[in-house]
Amino acid sequence: MNAHNRTLLTVICEAALEKRLLADLETLGAPGWTISDARGRGHRGVRSAGWDTEGNIRLEIICNREMAERIAEHLQVRYYDHFAMVCYLAQVEVLRGEKF
Repeated sequence: MNAHNRTLLTVICEAALEKRLLADLETLGAPGWTISDARGRGHRGVRSAGWDTEGNIRLEIICNREMAERIAEHLQVRYYDHFAMVCYLAQVEVLRGEKF
């Protein structure tokens, strides 16, 4: 097995931001992403996935560290002050490094 180190950027945010985020990711050159519905509770209260724009989404991007930091910084500057959003980075090992 030949594993390759990459960075996983996870973003949990309001579902209403999905279209904006996808446009941002295209512009910033993200290699790909996965989006899923998310539910939970945080300092802004309970968020359900019962309504298309009222729930949360979980956005995951596996890429190199530089790209992950560039995307995270962009999201922080553009969205943190006005929307419920959490971003975190984790080092991961992938088996098909050329895809990321």
